[in-house]
Amino acid sequence: MNKTTITARQPLLRKEWERKIPAFGRKKIKKWMTQAALPLSVIFIWQLVGMTGTVSKTVLPTPADIMNAAYQLTISGELFTHLKVSIFRAATGFLLGAGIGLLAGIAVGFSTKTEDVIDPTVQMLRTIPHLAVAPLFILWFGFGETSKILLIAKGAFFPVYVNTFLGIRGVDAKLFDVARILHFSRWEKITLLIIPSALPTILSGIRLSLGAAWLGLVVAELMGSTEGIGYMMMDARQFSNTDIVFVGIILFAVVGKLTDSLVRVLEKRLLRWQDTYKGTM
Repeated sequence: MNKTTITARQPLLRKEWERKIPAFGRKKIKKWMTQAALPLSVIFIWQLVGMTGTVSKTVLPTPADIMNAAYQLTISGELFTHLKVSIFRAATGFLLGAGIGLLAGIAVGFSTKTEDVIDPTVQMLRTIPHLAVAPLFILWFGFGETSKILLIAKGAFFPVYVNTFLGIRGVDAKLFDVARILHFSRWEKITLLIIPSALPTILSGIRLSLGAAWLGLVVAELMGSTEGIGYMMMDARQFSNTDIVFVGIILFAVVGKLTDSLVRVLEKRLLRWQDTYKGTM
């Protein structure tokens, strides 16, 4: 087939492709290709650099070495064992911290008296880093699961608390005038006005809280743990198995992205009524 024939058939092939794949599907494919372009380019360059031997594999293993390490950990069952423990810790700590943060944020958001009592102390505690309190948690609760879950819960608490408080206080005051005209009861004001208006900010707090929970998990598992992805990374570092360290880093990134994507799906379903700028530039 010569070049002239190929050139002549290109419009026909394009039309056939557009007919088989709906416009929505084409848009999705283009979006995925755009999102994958940068990481795939980085991986390709990374592999080339590693194959030339410019950088030692102990310092920077190639993507192929990392994939091989992940495969070996998977077939041995070690990877899933550590991952299961880490997910349990992160999920339990997140639910505990975010749940308390939501209740505290609602209480402070609805009452200025509660704000005066609770908020100054919470804002002071919010600035204390995980590494500073980790030794105390170990002294108080030991090296068991309790100290790790509470450390994760500490990190998950503050984003939900702050965003819930700000979301409730950020409700437009003019809406209360409308509610007064329509003779809304107190319960109707809360369920039909305040909560829907504050929901976008609350969901943003949940997204931030999930990220904080994974950060807390890393700190918790790097200190006195015998299981989990953090422990696997520390153990690999001691034996200079950098490829396994990268496997742990990639796992944290992938699972963190998946949890964030779940919240984004929840946002789209709960905030269908919201008409905001989608970004067209």
